[in-house]
Amino acid sequence: MASPMRIRAAAKDGVTEVRVLMSHVMETGQRKDSSGAVIPAHFITELTAKHNDKVVLSAEFGPSVSTNPYLAFKFNGGAKGDKVAVTWVDNKGETRTDEVQVA
Repeated sequence: MASPMRIRAAAKDGVTEVRVLMSHVMETGQRKDSSGAVIPAHFITELTAKHNDKVVLSAEFGPSVSTNPYLAFKFNGGAKGDKVAVTWVDNKGETRTDEVQVA
């Protein structure tokens, strides 16, 4: 399983800003290793962010996203102590969910 995501969420003036650093290799399937063999594709395909179990962001990723992707977004609402959860699924079926409380 992948390393935990680093998530920060802060509410100010009725808007919550979320910053996420995901740990993932994000291989395109087009590179070759030192012996010339193709490195298989392995990248995040879907990402969902929830605020107190309500979806606030849904995104589709592809092989062109860099290794260890960073994502920042804002949504209306949210208060200190609320829960923000981020989940990703990759093309190999692996999944990771991490959550943080809004500061």
